[in-house]
Amino acid sequence: MEPTQDYPLFGGAFSATLPLGAIDISDLRPVPDNQEVFCHRVTDQSLIVELLELQAQVGGEAAARYHFEDVGRVQGATAVQVEAVQPIPLENLALRGCEEAWVLSGKQKVAKENQQVAKDVTLHQALLRLPQYQTDLLLTFNQPPPDSRSSLGPDNLSLLPWSLGDFEQLVTSLTLHDPNIFGPQ
Repeated sequence: MEPTQDYPLFGGAFSATLPLGAIDISDLRPVPDNQEVFCHRVTDQSLIVELLELQAQVGGEAAARYHFEDVGRVQGATAVQVEAVQPIPLENLALRGCEEAWVLSGKQKVAKENQQVAKDVTLHQALLRLPQYQTDLLLTFNQPPPDSRSSLGPDNLSLLPWSLGDFEQLVTSLTLHDPNIFGPQ
């Protein structure tokens, strides 16, 4: 696992531990207000934290599957395959008030922007449910297949790809500091 840094999210309403050197995509291009997106300096990996409307019509494992399939639909995936869904013990989370937590691993066949060929992208998602705020928090770790033109050259050998351990640290360290982000309750 890479060295890490605590990072404020959503204007400081949340914080989480990110791998050192994660690039905040909002410094490069517009990102929707309900998302925080970070990319690896060398690989095509990304970490996304999203505040979504609570999908109260689905619960348990089905809620994790719902969000995975919804991401696939939004991304224009030609195929989605869930490989595993497991509950996350709430005592492992820094996020207090989370009533339900799931981690899902799967693959989606998607084409990157400006590319015609769809590739299998491995996704790991954590769904943290906050019904008291009418919110589903979705954290996603995108692991595209290695690019043959990867810039992992001699100068970048210290920048190892992110691991599931890095994603787990993001998920378990996520902390709410200001519930006013959810509006008046």
